[in-house]
Amino acid sequence: MLLAPEIQASTSQNAPLKLGAERMDVITRLLKDKRVGLVVNQTSILEKEQKHLLDALLENGVNVKKVFAPEHGFRGTADAGSEINDSRDIKTGIPIISIYGKNKKPTAEQLEDLDVVVFDIQDVGARFYTYISTMHYVMEACVENQKEFIVLDRPNPNDFIDGPIREEGLESFVGVDPLPLLHGLTVGELAWMINDEGWLKSSPDTCNLKIVKMENWKHGDPYWLPVKPSPNLPNDQAIRLYPSLCFFEATNISVGRGTYFPFQVIGYPDKKYGDFSFTPVSLKGFDTNPIQKDKECFGIDLREYPYQGGLTLRFFLDFYNKAGNEQAFFFARPHWFDLLAGTKKLRYQIVRGLTEDEIRESWQPALDKYKVMRKKYLLYPDYPTK
Repeated sequence: MLLAPEIQASTSQNAPLKLGAERMDVITRLLKDKRVGLVVNQTSILEKEQKHLLDALLENGVNVKKVFAPEHGFRGTADAGSEINDSRDIKTGIPIISIYGKNKKPTAEQLEDLDVVVFDIQDVGARFYTYISTMHYVMEACVENQKEFIVLDRPNPNDFIDGPIREEGLESFVGVDPLPLLHGLTVGELAWMINDEGWLKSSPDTCNLKIVKMENWKHGDPYWLPVKPSPNLPNDQAIRLYPSLCFFEATNISVGRGTYFPFQVIGYPDKKYGDFSFTPVSLKGFDTNPIQKDKECFGIDLREYPYQGGLTLRFFLDFYNKAGNEQAFFFARPHWFDLLAGTKKLRYQIVRGLTEDEIRESWQPALDKYKVMRKKYLLYPDYPTK
């Protein structure tokens, strides 16, 4: 990884945050006279100008040849898991190539007319959020086709280190790399780790990687996203709760998909789960075929819950215990739960009745090793130590 002198970010305690994408003087120097592909979506915004990176680069004379769109598409409106078709951007006419679905990695033909690929997408800090999986595959493609790869860095809004680390044998698109569920890195730092730890299949070759750092950000700084990163994470509360509630996606319990408050409520069509009720329906722009569609669900409302973020199992264990029947709860799709968790151990621990504290204790040895490795790849001051 090359962090060239001109890419170094200045830091001032009281100055406002400057995203990697907003350091246009640096970006235009790096892209001068190059044929450029972008991996971007609706989050690729220059906040101060409220302008999309694609538009800003074109205005600055950068030769953008094509856009690669991840899950949810270029404008971020597609349902989770939906097939995204190739198209053209209506505003600019730039070709848009889907790298979600069957084609998760750009092909040699798609990269043939490019010199460099730029990644600028807002992550939410969770291993199973697939934008970082897309980044991994694009990096592999760049190595295989001798293309430069540049990351424009953004903050991590769930900037914690927690959860089980993905184990061998459970590799998937929701767990490409052996990371904890909450990895505590920016996308730039993560790209550096993926590259230098030899996690790319094209290893021992490494990616020609450059990172345009942010200015005036450090680990632990709060960050509120100006644009929702995907249809079912519409606000900061949903983003905070997402790492903890995503386990329910392997169950028949609704997390509010098909409502205007996804990942902020939990429920099932049985009154034993709580007094609050909601009914998932087909909602364009959120989810058109949600779990428990058109059924009244009973559970809990977390929209005003004073949750500061991180990972908790309290909600999952509470609903599991109320279910009283593990088969009815989530074991129709045990493998999907294991892929989300990155381990089979968590499912076994829940069935055995371990407490959250006991489960957390089992994560610590691997997390301690990960924290040591993580320090090598930090581009910003770390969390305060107690």
